[in-house]
Amino acid sequence: MAAPRSCALWGYYGRGWSRVMRGRWLPGLRSSWPGSPLGARLLSQEKRATETHFGFETVSEEEKGGKVYQVFESVAKKYDVMNDMMSLGIHRIWKDLLLWKMHPFPGTQLLDVAGGTGDIAFRFLNYVQGQHQIKQKKKLRAQQNLSWEEIAQKYQNEEDSLGGSHVMVCDINKEMLKIGRQKACAQGYKTGLAWILGDAEELPFDDDKFDVYTIAFGIRNVTHIDQALQEAHRVLKPGGRFLCLEFSQVNNPLVSRLYDLYSFQVIPVLGEVIAGDWKSYQYLVESIRQFPSQEEFKEMIEDAGFQKVTYENLTSGIVAIHSGFKL
Repeated sequence: MAAPRSCALWGYYGRGWSRVMRGRWLPGLRSSWPGSPLGARLLSQEKRATETHFGFETVSEEEKGGKVYQVFESVAKKYDVMNDMMSLGIHRIWKDLLLWKMHPFPGTQLLDVAGGTGDIAFRFLNYVQGQHQIKQKKKLRAQQNLSWEEIAQKYQNEEDSLGGSHVMVCDINKEMLKIGRQKACAQGYKTGLAWILGDAEELPFDDDKFDVYTIAFGIRNVTHIDQALQEAHRVLKPGGRFLCLEFSQVNNPLVSRLYDLYSFQVIPVLGEVIAGDWKSYQYLVESIRQFPSQEEFKEMIEDAGFQKVTYENLTSGIVAIHSGFKL
């Protein structure tokens, strides 16, 4: 899907951006009498199956989606500023490392999920543009018999500076996408980029469409992580790569204690002072503690069908990059 040369590009696909509750009624539930031991046990199991966490709070699965949406709707305008404040700017290095690990080549088709403000997308475009320019310069150096006029003409005729690369930014939150589109316009990103409103649990794309799927600091906010991973596997081409940058479990006891102190005592205060929102940043801190460990998440990725799954800890495990391939 080619992106029009417009900063106002907006996509919406009809498959929907919230998954309807389905497949959660246990077999035989409706036919079992609630007053019987079997019926009571099934009702109890059904209740547990539809409960999940929102930070440290237990909520229904239906509630969580709305609550998470409200969090990011609330923080969207200050999202980038708060990222810099909370991580002391280190999040920029983590995202750069994700791109270096991806090492995309010209022509790569990327899907960046939960990427509303465009941080990964912009880095991707910069990276592939740089790689394409290096490739073109090498090609010209190999043609030593060309005149200056011919070399200049070749540069002028180079219309696609991305070498055919394209990135789809997919996010469930309209406000986050709005901020991303505004940043793209302000920074001059006009080609190779599209913004799509969509749900990670039910992506509005065909099978086998993308070379790379990325999700940075987003998957822990998904209600059904297993479904999001299955969708990532579905939309990747055979040989495609899954990359996830996410907060994880700190592996250094001293760093862990300092990190907990900073997270619970400082970050919500920063949220209140800078964004006027204590509760949203309290949730973000709590959601990190509820996310699976590096090994547990690795197993979930493998269960979704990915192979050669590995992970790399960054900053003593404060974040980790998980990688897997659709083979």
